[in-house]
Amino acid sequence: MFSTAMAHLIAGYLLDIFLGDPRWMPHPVRLLGRVIARAEGLLRRVFPPSPGGERLAGVILTVSVVGFAYFSVAFLLFCAGRIHPWLFHGLSVWIVYTVLATRSLDQETRVVYRELVRGDLQRARKLVANVVGRDTAELDENEVARAAVETIAENTVDAVVSPIFFLALGGPALGIAYKAVSTLDSMVGYKNERYLYLGWASARLDDLANFIPARLTGWLLVPLSALVSGQDFLLSVKTVKRDRAKHESPNSAHPESAFAGALRVQLGGPCRYQGRLVEHPVIGSGLGAVQPKHIPKAILLMYITSLLALSFGLGLIGIREGW
Repeated sequence: MFSTAMAHLIAGYLLDIFLGDPRWMPHPVRLLGRVIARAEGLLRRVFPPSPGGERLAGVILTVSVVGFAYFSVAFLLFCAGRIHPWLFHGLSVWIVYTVLATRSLDQETRVVYRELVRGDLQRARKLVANVVGRDTAELDENEVARAAVETIAENTVDAVVSPIFFLALGGPALGIAYKAVSTLDSMVGYKNERYLYLGWASARLDDLANFIPARLTGWLLVPLSALVSGQDFLLSVKTVKRDRAKHESPNSAHPESAFAGALRVQLGGPCRYQGRLVEHPVIGSGLGAVQPKHIPKAILLMYITSLLALSFGLGLIGIREGW
């Protein structure tokens, strides 16, 4: 027997799978982005441009944005429930739908694959630049494919597993709070001159929020997805065990190493950012080079992982509700 929370999660998940993220549809993440940009500007005017001042501003920014996201949704759901139960259900499902991004991750990387197959490397470079932070203008075919697979692997946690985890743990309000954390990290969580101090709190909270989902994804969900899809289960587990710490982020190498082993490819290595060469650790050392054909295989792994995460989330709701 399904509870209301389970039905909301399933319905929102299915809407995401079938609809994705149409550009014309209002989306709370875009609203959060505007809130963050305005709050950053205000806090920079209020606090002095010193390490201490910027750290304090960053803490206030993080707490206020995440709190705004959580309590706004909780209040809207409360009001909707007082007006009519169906309004509450509809709003809950819509919020769950907007928190998830499985289909969008598919669409944004599959177009890169299509251009590579067509032989339009220049177009593929421009498209992959929409989903990665590295310089893409001089990437060859395999490097473009590697960038696409790496973003699928990392975002399987950020856009799929973590949102399901927090939706199951605390419903739509906590799901939106997680998206606020993720959006903050994507906007201010950089280790550059502008955000080294102001973005510190957002980056650390994002690391904390993804700590359990990243390990659940790397150690369990992706290897099981590899087993289901006929890819390399054992090598996925072995690569996670060996390479899970080979990243400056405490979380990113877990899903990346799981994908690398499952696909039998080598990820990581040198990348250029704003013209500067950065030598990232190699994940899956000794395995084959990423080729365009690996992009749809990575997408398949991501979809199966999302289904397994949904099952885990439903189980978590059952435990939370005392079933």
